[in-house]
Formats: sequence, C-alpha cells, structure tokens
Amino acid sequence: MNRTDRLYALVEELRAVAPRPRSARQLAARFEVSVRTIERDISALQQSGVPIYAENGRCGGYVLDAAMTLPPVNFTPAEATAIAVALDDPGATAFPEAARSAMRKVLAAMRASDAAAALELGGKVRRLMPADSAQMLAPSRVIEEAVLAGRVLRVGYADRNDVISERDVEPVALIAGRDHWYLLGWCRLRQDARSFRLDRIHTARLLDERAAVRRFEDVAPKIDGLTMRPVLVA
Repeated sequence: MNRTDRLYALVEELRAVAPRPRSARQLAARFEVSVRTIERDISALQQSGVPIYAENGRCGGYVLDAAMTLPPVNFTPAEATAIAVALDDPGATAFPEAARSAMRKVLAAMRASDAAAALELGGKVRRLMPADSAQMLAPSRVIEEAVLAGRVLRVGYADRNDVISERDVEPVALIAGRDHWYLLGWCRLRQDARSFRLDRIHTARLLDERAAVRRFEDVAPKIDGLTMRPVLVA
C-alpha cells in the first residue's frame, strides 16, 4: 500500500472504531509498517486538518472525532478534479488556505480508490498562469480575519499613482471582480464607503477595535449593468 492509500485507510480505520482509540502499535500491525511511520502519518493528517487526537493511558491511542468528519461521499474522480480546478483558480477564492483545506477534506472523505483516481486525473491537469497573475492575489489572512471578526483594519494603500496612505477601514465585504479582488469597507480617512483593490494593499494590521455593523446594501457601489450576488445561500 502506498502512502496516499494508507493515509485514507488510516482515517477510515479510526472512523470505524470511533470513539474507541487505536494505538500506534495496533495501527502499525494493521498496515504492516513501523510505529514511527504511523506517527508520521498521523502527524501529517493532523496538520492537514483531520480531527485526530491522542488519548493517554494504558488503553489510550489515537481517536478520530467522527462528529467533525464527513462520511465517505460519492464524488467521482472527475467531480473531485473539477472542484480542485475551481479552487485552484487564483482569482476564484478569497480564502486560498481554506480552499486547500477543503479540498483535502473532500479527498479524505472519498473512497480510497476514487480519491487515488482523482489524484491521478488531477495530476494530468495543468493551469497556465499569466505573467501578471500576482495582480489576482487573494487577501491575506489578516484581511480575512478582519472581515470575519468585524474588526477595524489599518492598511497602507497605494492609489493609482502608487502614492501610499495609511487608512483605518471598517470592513464590510469582499468583492470578486473579473480581474481583481476588492475589500469593501468604510474608510475613516475619507468618511465614506470605499472599495480597495487587494493587490494595492501593501500592509494590513488588525486593530482591537470592533467595526460598526453596516449592511452591504448601504455601502455597496452601484455599477451599471452588474449585480452582486452572495456566493453562498441556504
């Protein structure tokens, strides 16, 4: 069994016996590898976001929090590859780290044979990256956190003439344009709603102050011929 298959099999083994633990020695015997190999595999799974924790004691071992995982899902290899292609687009998501984590969880929830086939198919798909792809960079984690937590953000922002000014911004939303991502917020320097192109934000620092609650509709720019829809609805 190669490592990829073993990682998926480890998750399914722990899922099957949860909430009972399995020791590294038991898992090593089950997969015919060394205890050290199992420990490395478990560490890799934990770092990728799989909710595995260790229980101490004579009857301890590794436990998978089944409530925090998906059961095997019936994505086909082609469907999983399509999801990966969409998430890999540098202009498609404002949350690149979360996108990678989500893709790993999708693969971990698939049947081992389907996941292996998806990885094989995905390895045959390549994306051509334009030379100016840096202009489509997604926001940094500090901007993500500001939007999620509703906290004031202090940014160093370059205008079209590359003149940088420091501004305190109360974030409202992230907007995906055709070529760029924008942070929509209330600019305290201008005392008005403004949209900030993310590739022009040179520095960003999260302040302790909570931002005022503002509705998107009250501050959103009006663009003729275009509507802005949420990306996730119930």
